[in-house]
Amino acid sequence: MPDTSVKHFSLNMAVRDTGTEQIIKDTAKQIFFAEGKFNATTQDIAEAAGVSRTVINYYFRSKDILFQQVFREAMADTGAKMNEVLGADMPFKKKVITFIDMFTTELTKYPYKESFLISEINANGFSFPARDPSPGMQQFLKEIKLASDSGEIKKVLPINFMINILSLVAYPLLTRRLFEQMLELNDTNFEKLMQERKNMIIDILFN
Repeated sequence: MPDTSVKHFSLNMAVRDTGTEQIIKDTAKQIFFAEGKFNATTQDIAEAAGVSRTVINYYFRSKDILFQQVFREAMADTGAKMNEVLGADMPFKKKVITFIDMFTTELTKYPYKESFLISEINANGFSFPARDPSPGMQQFLKEIKLASDSGEIKKVLPINFMINILSLVAYPLLTRRLFEQMLELNDTNFEKLMQERKNMIIDILFN
């Protein structure tokens, strides 16, 4: 009977290694983009992930490489979710509401991701790699024009309508901590305001 113990051992190691790598990336994503700790060290990430710093260096060699990989994956995930919503077959207003819900959820989960991107563009000339236009976005821009031409929304350039959605949703969430201090809000009150704000945004866009 052939000895398969080595094969089983190798397979189990591969599974464990894949899981460990994902745990490290998920932990880094939480630290960088949810908590905003861009200056966290490899040791900080290792302790939070429950692994040694040597393990992180084995998989990623440096914090910068880990940071870049986590950021690319986070952006790709957000892009895929946006494309899925914007390319969906549903009435225009329902699509706008669904997109606002999705975008709000993403910004609430990772409020510092966009802040990092802006700082990288300003400081280091960061740019997205060349890629094909998003089919979902292209479809949605056409739908905005149809809604504008039909009178469902005010006459507006499609790209301006899209910028309005993004900015109306994003700004309060990106500056959340500032608003909480200036307006003396706790987390519960702020989240209630954001839920109410969704309806306000729809009223602004469609009236």
